[in-house]
Amino acid sequence: MPSQENETSAPTDRDDAASPVWQPTPVPVDWLWNVLEVGGPAERVAHFQAAAAGPGVIPWVLDLAGLEEEFLLPMAAPQDGVRAISLSGAKILARRLRDAIAANHQRALARMSTDRSCPLDLHRLLPIPASILALGPEEEVSREWLRAHWGVTRPLRHVQALPSTLDGRKKRMGQLRVGFWSADWSPWQAVARLRRAWPDLTFDLRPDYAPGTGGDGTGAEEGGSGPEGKGRKPGSLRGRAARG
Repeated sequence: MPSQENETSAPTDRDDAASPVWQPTPVPVDWLWNVLEVGGPAERVAHFQAAAAGPGVIPWVLDLAGLEEEFLLPMAAPQDGVRAISLSGAKILARRLRDAIAANHQRALARMSTDRSCPLDLHRLLPIPASILALGPEEEVSREWLRAHWGVTRPLRHVQALPSTLDGRKKRMGQLRVGFWSADWSPWQAVARLRRAWPDLTFDLRPDYAPGTGGDGTGAEEGGSGPEGKGRKPGSLRGRAARG
């Protein structure tokens, strides 16, 4: 039996070299195609459409140092032990990636006050509190807030206006149709809150669980994969749509 002293002795440089290096593990996401139809008196639908339109940007406070480290580790200590780039080169590349993300984020923030290209901006309709934004998008508390208030753990992707299906003879009625991808689930919590905030409007959320189809011919769903090339979850359309 080994002695207790050997079991609790401090690790040596040799032990460190043999130990696996921690690397960030991507969290798999299943992307689901949804269509939301908002209907009601034309004037009220127009008011909602104006309130919902925004840049589609969430002003997170990014942990740029943490991002740089996540870029660096896989290059500096690859799992197979074979570097494709020198350590100094990996550091330079990681810093450039960090700077590119920071610059892109700043450009997005700069257009928040004027950009209305996203027809369903949940942050404008149901804003994320500043205390949550300060934590950044990857913290579990942030994900839990999104799950509790929006019903999803990530922002909507590729939000687009779809053609109206409203009967043209209903002159006093209006309709807004929006298609988008959501992460793992439909934004049913957000829709439930919007129904309470806009009681004179109807909100019909229709997730599409059938692989390879999107139901609207928009092309976003070709091949049955989401905005990042990942398949959608199978499931009961009627059972889950009832929650939205």
